[in-house]
Amino acid sequence: MAHDIPLGRDIAYPREYDSGLLFPISRRLARDEIGIADGALPFVGHDRWYAYELSWLDTRGKPQMATATFAVPADSPELIESKSLKLYLNSLNASRFDDAETVRVTIAADLSLAAGAEVAVAFGVPVATQATNEDNEVSIDDIAIDIDDYGPPNASYLSIADATTVDECLRSDLLKSNCPVTGQPDWATLRLRYRGPRIDRAGLLRYLVSFRDHAEFHEQCVERIFVEVLQRCRPDALSVEARYTRRGGLDINPWRATPGMAPPAPGRELRQ
Repeated sequence: MAHDIPLGRDIAYPREYDSGLLFPISRRLARDEIGIADGALPFVGHDRWYAYELSWLDTRGKPQMATATFAVPADSPELIESKSLKLYLNSLNASRFDDAETVRVTIAADLSLAAGAEVAVAFGVPVATQATNEDNEVSIDDIAIDIDDYGPPNASYLSIADATTVDECLRSDLLKSNCPVTGQPDWATLRLRYRGPRIDRAGLLRYLVSFRDHAEFHEQCVERIFVEVLQRCRPDALSVEARYTRRGGLDINPWRATPGMAPPAPGRELRQ
């Protein structure tokens, strides 16, 4: 698939607004591989993007600057390839708009058309914060284990530690995968909230590290983690969110959860 995408090559810097730069990719391609059927999604969710390099010209030609948040629903038929979104946003740099609201409405319309569903667009991004013990989450990164498996993702590491029902949030800053278009590394903080039998933490850590050499889009990695944890560990409720670090002025924060789980509050890691 990646060799058909014209985004792994040098592309001229866009000199005028061009919504045609957006490159949608069918979500179905990766979902078929992990057994998710069209029309029967086992999750709800969204892909929250933070854009840090947004600019345009006002009617007098004076540059304007902003940041923005885009929320793409998980049930949209298409995801939007990140380099194409960067190129699209760059195409606004030399274009004149009546006001900021016109820019926001234009971006929302273009992203919605590309995704095949309504995309919410708002100016601004959350303040970056450091996680604390008050967040009721437990890091699994300090578990003392030997690891020598870096891909492909190995769900056999996932298991239930015991039958005790718990309600907890496990966190890891060690998730890494690779972009299937450019081969560049993608780094993320992952939060796994669940209610159900206690998950074996060492096995979960080994599983997450096994994504290290894996090439897959951010959204697809999160869906794979959600589905495989749900199948192997049988929680009654599950929420998986990955906050990926910034690349090209953008970061992506996919979230998938069983219906009824509250969405995570908009947030941003210090390293984003």
